[in-house]
Amino acid sequence: MSQDAARIVIFDTTLRDGEQAPGFTMDVPAKVTMARALDLLGADIIEAGFPVASPADAEAVSQVAREVRRPVIAALARCRAQDIEEAAKALAPAARKRIHTFIATSDLHLSRKLRITRDACLDAAVSAVRLARQHTDDVEFSAEDATRSDRDFLCRVIEAVVREGCTTVNLPDTVGYGTPDETRSFFEDIRARVPNADRIIFSAHCHDDLGLAVANSLAAIQGGVRQVECTINGIGERAGNASVEEIVMALRVRSDLLPYTTAIDTTGLYNASQLLTQLTNEPVQANKAIVGRNAFAHEAGIHQDGVLKDPSTYEIMRPQDVGQPTARLVLGRHSGRHAVLQRCEALGLGVTADEIDRVYHAVISLGEHRRAIGDGDLRRIVEKMRHPEAVGNLQ
Repeated sequence: MSQDAARIVIFDTTLRDGEQAPGFTMDVPAKVTMARALDLLGADIIEAGFPVASPADAEAVSQVAREVRRPVIAALARCRAQDIEEAAKALAPAARKRIHTFIATSDLHLSRKLRITRDACLDAAVSAVRLARQHTDDVEFSAEDATRSDRDFLCRVIEAVVREGCTTVNLPDTVGYGTPDETRSFFEDIRARVPNADRIIFSAHCHDDLGLAVANSLAAIQGGVRQVECTINGIGERAGNASVEEIVMALRVRSDLLPYTTAIDTTGLYNASQLLTQLTNEPVQANKAIVGRNAFAHEAGIHQDGVLKDPSTYEIMRPQDVGQPTARLVLGRHSGRHAVLQRCEALGLGVTADEIDRVYHAVISLGEHRRAIGDGDLRRIVEKMRHPEAVGNLQ
């Protein structure tokens, strides 16, 4: 990685946008526990909640602000005075705080949801940033549904909030509609058109409705964004957000094409993922990139043989790079002799060259009836081969 690689700010919104996903609600102690883990992970900013939404949200923001001191603690607020005052109150204990205020800017949202004019939207945004600046010098403004907004109007709003002292401008793909090429050109165009764009940080907040949240976030970075908003395990509204672990590891593994760094300790990614599943009782899908159970598992014989000879044949990162347990060679009906022999040796079964062929065929046969074959199964196969009269039917 070049020493000149640009630094990407990781804005973690697991506790706010992530927690809004059905089934992922966390109580105040759980939020504090998760916030501590995000702190250890190295998140630059932790969005702890939406204080005006409920007393529990306000309390969670206050508790996180009181107990987690290194990162910036952010609280969400609509462009309304009450929201901003509640956010400021909840953030009062924070060592470093940010008020994150937002309003929709697309004509669809303005006319159908908010039922206000563009001028009213602009006034609300300006007033909100001005009020937020009375409480902190770290103010972020989000233009909800930015990617479907009229470009000229969006630029007017951005220019106005920057004039009022906003330091970070987030342009979310609220409904996950964009594609990578569009996203990159969108941010390049906005940055070229807004005066003094180089004085603020642009942020991307991508949703996964088309499965493109991470790809769009990376494209946004290539388009000049220096903050990405993301969540552990990609949790969030509807199909979720861009996942922290995928963005961070994409930047690390493909530093040849993406010369950017983060402050994330990647060895803590798996533990953070596992903690979230424990707190929410919502499992990670087995094939989830980076942190899924099968992310470093191999069953096919050709793959197992390659990994045993050189892990880089089928693994573009090491399990330990993300805190995962050692890569697993899963025995099943697709396994090869090499993997079966290696597992027997690891278990101290002392299988001879004459025996391995019989053990291998027994594994393949049993694999027709089992999803995976565990160490106990393998021991019983060897025992039955050596003492057929002592062991019952394995199936």
